[in-house]
Amino acid sequence: MLAPTGTIAFMMDCDTTGVEPDIALVKYKKLVGGGLLKIVNGTVPMALRNLDYAAHQVEDIVQYVDENETIEGAPHLKDEHLAVFDCAFRPANGMRSIHWMGHLRMMGAVQPFLSGAISKTVNMPPDSTIEDIMRAYTEGWKLGIKALAVYRDGCKRSQPLNTAREGEAGEKAEVRPVRHKLSDERQAITHKFSIAGHEGYLTVGMYDDGQPGEIFLRMAKEGSTVSGLMDTIATMTSLALQYGVPLKTLVDKFSHTRFEPSGFTNNREIPIAKSVTDYVFRYLGNRHLQGEPEIPDEQESEVEASGLATEPPRAAVAGGAASVPESGTYAMINQADAPSCMDCGTIMIRNGACYKCPNCGSTSGCS
Repeated sequence: MLAPTGTIAFMMDCDTTGVEPDIALVKYKKLVGGGLLKIVNGTVPMALRNLDYAAHQVEDIVQYVDENETIEGAPHLKDEHLAVFDCAFRPANGMRSIHWMGHLRMMGAVQPFLSGAISKTVNMPPDSTIEDIMRAYTEGWKLGIKALAVYRDGCKRSQPLNTAREGEAGEKAEVRPVRHKLSDERQAITHKFSIAGHEGYLTVGMYDDGQPGEIFLRMAKEGSTVSGLMDTIATMTSLALQYGVPLKTLVDKFSHTRFEPSGFTNNREIPIAKSVTDYVFRYLGNRHLQGEPEIPDEQESEVEASGLATEPPRAAVAGGAASVPESGTYAMINQADAPSCMDCGTIMIRNGACYKCPNCGSTSGCS
């Protein structure tokens, strides 16, 4: 097998690595420890001299390559000589490159002299299609190549060799999340809650537009495990909000998580909480997200008195077809974890600690 020489070739000041055309006349190699290494092809002056260019012409062309990172458009260079300097990748400021079929023919010419396969990448341009890749493998088989690997330039967010620095032409700049901190003075609200006798305080700091940007959770029993976990969740939530994670995503993810303490609350909109996390994120969703269903006015007094949601009206059945009531008539909100009815398939609603079907009246067992 003819193995690649890679980094060893660069250390030995070679311009190419194995049975490979050069990646580019000027290329940048990312280093493992950070930073970039600029590598310039050293055989360009020799090639120009072999093409009978005068010394001052060679100097002008080499200086142009160093400044523009491409030989296209260089002074004194004849058009018929451009193909001599074509490389595997299209340069950042140029248009020319070796066609991927040229890579295959190079391997096909060498393969008969090797008993094993050739370790080489067939570089393909960013606009290569599925049909191009399929044709490359078919042509490789016809040429008798024993192994073939293709790489479409730019198909990964980061690659070790590039024809330009990050952010310049030829490579897309890596997009990094940006943290938007709140101003030193910000509006905030503090909400006291109680879950099964465990009291706590939720403070929500807001941006100028009223959207939450941080939360603080303080449990009444300082030093407890629950208090420490709540501090951690509050910090993680604050960072997520400041880095642009939508509040709805957080609410959908963390609502209805189940662990102790859980039970009845002093909030008629969230009469039962499955955990402190469940309560906090449902509260954030109710206060800051639009479009949440509301408790009907005629049911508010019953909910406030009992701490439980009342049963919504049964759906009317006409001609054997059941019509499910509008979401606004549901007594409870945040039905994300409600199961479907085992009898009719309608999404059930919470009824105390269990679930009840608003369509056929079936329950999950305890209502």
